[in-house]
Amino acid sequence: MKAVTTLKELCAERAKLAEPLGLVPTMGYLHEGHLSLVRQAKAECPSIGVSIFVNPSQFGPDDDLESYPRDLDRDLSLLKDEGVDLVWMPTANEMYPSGFQTWVTIEGLTQPLEGLRRPGHFRGVATVVAKLFNAFQPSKAYFGQKDAQQAIVIQRMVRDLNFPLQIVVCPTVREPDGLAMSSRNAYLNAAERKAATVLYRALTAAIDAFVSGEQKAEALRDLMSDVLSFESLIRPEYVSVAGLDTLEELTGPIDRALLSMAVYVGETRLIDNMIVGEQGFETDGDTNS
Repeated sequence: MKAVTTLKELCAERAKLAEPLGLVPTMGYLHEGHLSLVRQAKAECPSIGVSIFVNPSQFGPDDDLESYPRDLDRDLSLLKDEGVDLVWMPTANEMYPSGFQTWVTIEGLTQPLEGLRRPGHFRGVATVVAKLFNAFQPSKAYFGQKDAQQAIVIQRMVRDLNFPLQIVVCPTVREPDGLAMSSRNAYLNAAERKAATVLYRALTAAIDAFVSGEQKAEALRDLMSDVLSFESLIRPEYVSVAGLDTLEELTGPIDRALLSMAVYVGETRLIDNMIVGEQGFETDGDTNS
């Protein structure tokens, strides 16, 4: 496994790898969710690239950039064990050199949900991911459904800008008690960790209600909010039943939707989601095929 920091080094090592290459973009502090993406990539591609970069442009002034968990040595050990070929660990100056002023902006899809609460977040995400695509030149890139809006935004960027690659969205990996794996789970104390499972309980309650015949968006939204209200350590930021194409809130009977929420557990902000309906998350094909 080659681990490099500069774009020049990356390009030199990338040229040696067999095609096609699968890319897994990460911010490090890897957990089983990240590794599941690596394994999916490895099952589909002869060469695997991973980026580790805590992207400052997607953090707001009140976000946890400085305290975001980091453990580069452990990350590299895990990736080596998984058989990754190439890891890029750029610095902020490498990614955003002096005078940088070009940004990628996706319009409608970034306005609701996370975009409403974190202004500028998806501009930072889209820009850094576009730069990673240009640097690695992957044939496939792998993202987790846990960050569903991010995956939908990246799919739109790939379609709109004709990136010649496929976006593969993989299922959320969960702890045995249902909590979605996240680097931010490390912030939780014992009581908060226990309370955090209410996100999973709220989502599954809505899924069960839908399967049992409750198809009104308002009722599903209220049910998730009611389940969250039983945990005193939880402060909901939003609870959503949105269309997968637009991410706008739905009303009345639905046949397919993204159920999602963001809550504070103590001082830690967590997100989670599930898709209700017959189809799961759609995977985008190569836009040039």
